[in-house]
Amino acid sequence: MDFETYHALTQLYADYASAVDSGNWDLWPEFFTEDCVYRLQPRENHERGFPLATLSFESKGMLKDRVYGIRETLFHDPYYQRHVVGAPVVRKIVDGRFECEANYAVLRTKLSQVSTVFNVGRYIDTVVRTAEGLKFKSRLCIYDSEMIPNSIIYPI
Repeated sequence: MDFETYHALTQLYADYASAVDSGNWDLWPEFFTEDCVYRLQPRENHERGFPLATLSFESKGMLKDRVYGIRETLFHDPYYQRHVVGAPVVRKIVDGRFECEANYAVLRTKLSQVSTVFNVGRYIDTVVRTAEGLKFKSRLCIYDSEMIPNSIIYPI
C-alpha cells in the first residue's frame, strides 16, 4: 500500500469519528457503500461465530432509517460522544478491498454529569474505492464488555 492510499485510509477513519461526534447524523451513512454492512456486536458472540448483534444494518438505506430514528422517534437523555480511534492496521488487500482493524474507545458526556467510558472495542472493516473516495463496505464494531448501557442510540 502506498503512502497516499494509507493517508486516505487514515483520513477516512478520522473523518468518520469527527462526523459521528458532531451530531450531524446525515453525514454518517455517506461513509458507506449502498450495499454495506454495519454491525455492533459483543466480542464473545463475534469470536464464537454467533450472529446475535446489538445493532445490525445491511444497507445504506437502513443506516438512513436509523438516522431518522435518532432524530424523530427515539427518546433519550441527550449526550455527547467522543471517539478515540487508533491508527488502522491493514490486514489484507484483495481485489482493491482493504481488510482493516482499529481499536476504538467512545466516551460519553451527559449534559450535567462527568464523562464516562461508554464503549470500547475494535473496528473490523472492509474498505473499498469508489468514485467518491474510500468507503466502508463493512464495519463491524466489536465491543469488549458484555455489559452495555441500556441503550445505544448513536453510531459507534
